Amino acid sequence: MPEKSKFRSPTAVREGTGFVRVRGAREHNLKNIDLEIPRDALVVFTGVSGSGKSSLAFGTLYAEAQRRYLESVSPYARRLFHQMPVPDVDDVEGLPPAVALQQQRGSPTTRSSVGSVTTLSNLLRMLYSRAGDYPRGQSILYAESFSPNTPEGACPRCHGLGRVYEVTEQSMVPDDTLTIRERAIAAWPTAWHGQNLRDIATTLGFDVDQPWRDLPKKDRNWLLFTDEQPSVPVYPGYTQAEVRRALKRKEEPAYQGTFTSAKRHVLHTFATTQSPLMKRRVAQYMVSTECPLCHGKRLRLESLSIKFAGLDIADMSSLPLARLADIFRPYADGTASRMRKMDADHPEKAVVAQRIAQDLVARLNVMLDLGLGYLAIERSTPTLSPGELQRLRLATQVRSNLFGVVYVLDEPSAGLHPADTEALLNALGQLKASGNSQFVVEHNLDVIRHADWIVDVGPGAGEQGGHVLYSGPPEGLRQIEASQTRRFLFGESGVQPRTPRKPMGSLRLAGVTRNNLHDLNVEFPLGVFTTVTGVSGSGKSSLVSQALVELVAEHLGHDIPAEEEGEALERAAVAAVGGRIAGGMEGIKRLVRVDQKPIGRTPRSNLATYTGLFDHVRRIFAATKQARARRYDAGRFSFNVAKGRCPHCEGEGFVMVELLFLPSVYAPCPTCHGARYNADTLKIKYRDKSIADVLGMTVDTAWEFFADESHLHRSLSIVREVGLGYLRLGQPATELSGGEAQRIKLATELQRIQRGDTLYVLDEPTTGLHPADVERLVAQLDGLVDAGNTVIVVEHHMSVAARSDWVMDLGPGAGDEGGQVVASGPPGVVAKESGSRTAPYLAYALA
Repeated sequence: MPEKSKFRSPTAVREGTGFVRVRGAREHNLKNIDLEIPRDALVVFTGVSGSGKSSLAFGTLYAEAQRRYLESVSPYARRLFHQMPVPDVDDVEGLPPAVALQQQRGSPTTRSSVGSVTTLSNLLRMLYSRAGDYPRGQSILYAESFSPNTPEGACPRCHGLGRVYEVTEQSMVPDDTLTIRERAIAAWPTAWHGQNLRDIATTLGFDVDQPWRDLPKKDRNWLLFTDEQPSVPVYPGYTQAEVRRALKRKEEPAYQGTFTSAKRHVLHTFATTQSPLMKRRVAQYMVSTECPLCHGKRLRLESLSIKFAGLDIADMSSLPLARLADIFRPYADGTASRMRKMDADHPEKAVVAQRIAQDLVARLNVMLDLGLGYLAIERSTPTLSPGELQRLRLATQVRSNLFGVVYVLDEPSAGLHPADTEALLNALGQLKASGNSQFVVEHNLDVIRHADWIVDVGPGAGEQGGHVLYSGPPEGLRQIEASQTRRFLFGESGVQPRTPRKPMGSLRLAGVTRNNLHDLNVEFPLGVFTTVTGVSGSGKSSLVSQALVELVAEHLGHDIPAEEEGEALERAAVAAVGGRIAGGMEGIKRLVRVDQKPIGRTPRSNLATYTGLFDHVRRIFAATKQARARRYDAGRFSFNVAKGRCPHCEGEGFVMVELLFLPSVYAPCPTCHGARYNADTLKIKYRDKSIADVLGMTVDTAWEFFADESHLHRSLSIVREVGLGYLRLGQPATELSGGEAQRIKLATELQRIQRGDTLYVLDEPTTGLHPADVERLVAQLDGLVDAGNTVIVVEHHMSVAARSDWVMDLGPGAGDEGGQVVASGPPGVVAKESGSRTAPYLAYALA
């Protein structure tokens, strides 16, 4: 049971403890700060979102530690590192080597997995190579032969992917009633290139005006599958008869065109294009099936013939980590029955098996302590949450037994149920006991209370932040009036009790099967704010972000958002899925999923362009007397259009300077000095400000500046209300966190006129949010419900669950031990459910 506001005594900060001294830190919004923080301690950086915590912990301390380390490395080796920019700081003293454990995404390919991130795969491969049960007559295989990512191990049929990708007539010609001229061959390119191929087909003698299904089979096969690429004269727009006459008369063609079959176009584009959009387009015409040779196991048959504990390595890698630990413990302590026989027949095998099993069990125990026992070695990193990835990296570091290192962590509690947070704190304690320091950016009050030292940054966000309000043991923060963290940490701002709203009906799902959900029947109340809780891995995201979203989207005829580039094809086959909507859809007219995916992948995408604010701003500038006199339209004020943007940097505002052995430097454009626009465009002023000046404003500043523009003022008000007043209007999408991107999407949605009957689905919207910002977010979600909509959030933040109308708790455990609805009802009811691991924490939040 959690205890109220309990602080540990700061035992690590004692006489003789060294300090890290920072002088003149100015990274991002930091206001030339000086700071002293202890080494060999758990130091937590707190403050509202955007206050400058990460600028201090990562942008200054970690970046400086990395810079010093790389100065000792050869110039050639430096190119192999992802180098952070040199921090804007006068001096940092007493800084040990640093390891950053951030919430960055893993590689977007199924070839990166839990096993590769944690090195468990390497141990397993060595175990199978040296101590596996080989069939009689089979020669010894080296460890590489058990990896699907090497030529020695990969299945020759699917090249180690476990899936084969093919194109079929049905996949490339979805509607066979159309003619070729009507784009029956949907897989062919669009626009001019597609027209070109139709004209070439006409020259080759094919009837492009006959329905596809009426064409001879051999003609259809040739058009779709041939590897031939004949080059023929092209007469655009001619009919078949006119082409024949032109050829007979030896009429000069428009050009020579080269034919490409639909299959060749799809496979070649998928393999070679650098455009994610093109890759996604052709991927929809490919069919993925399980590899018939390895049956999805990705390895050569020789490798799969070797067993350990009765399982081949692919089957072993598919088990949850908790089950693996159970299998290997008897081998680690020498009590496994097979060990005696192995010791008698092959004593060297018994030694190898025990040594590797001991290492495996030691590594697995740390992961189990961190609440990751439900994951499998083969689980690909794109399917993991950022919090899961960070905890996997943390587990690897705990096992590495380094000494004298600073670990810089970014919200390690993200995605963790309160029941799992204690295990996280134990892991951090092990790192500290080994003689290491931890600098942790965190909003979780349980982690903050566990700190030896707190650095509170603020008081506000963006320009209103960047000051160190307090640096010292936790109890001292109680005296700091300007700190927004103080009132939450010392119980001065608890959850305000309220009467839950009554549901207006329910959305019923039946037979839901996804991951660890098996034939689950569930009811979501409509017209209320529902929080779905449960320990990490209990099935919350599988139920809400996958099954619910997919089934409702399908019913409404919505497209499910596309996967990352190539992800849909490269991922391993999803296990059996099932489920249907059993009733309640009459209460839902629209679905909005607000996720944490980036709002754009280039600096050209920003808050102003994504939310539509910039359209209003450009129209205001185009309506000025100066702009009308010069006949400038709204397009003139876009940095993506040639007529208004700076010709040198093409509207980027900066140019990249490649320094070969050092990090590339982005310098302001020498022509526009970072303004993005050409000189003529910048001469147009609205209330003495240019369009570039407006893009440089924070949302808070712009809100005051555009007070007389009612529509724009309202939109800016909404962005402020979701806690993003500190962001600049032109802040590039690449600088935004996942939580900020999610709140920008929410603000964009809130700007629309509310019609009711909309289902809003959010997955952990409080990630990266200070408790003060969580209050503002919940107020916005309440507003959506008051307008007649339904809000469903997956969340670990107990104050959100306590403030909601309905709580659905999944579990009771993770992985195979989860997947059931443990309790469902108003927060006060669920808080009393004895079988729920969430109940005591919810009761604490309600107290």
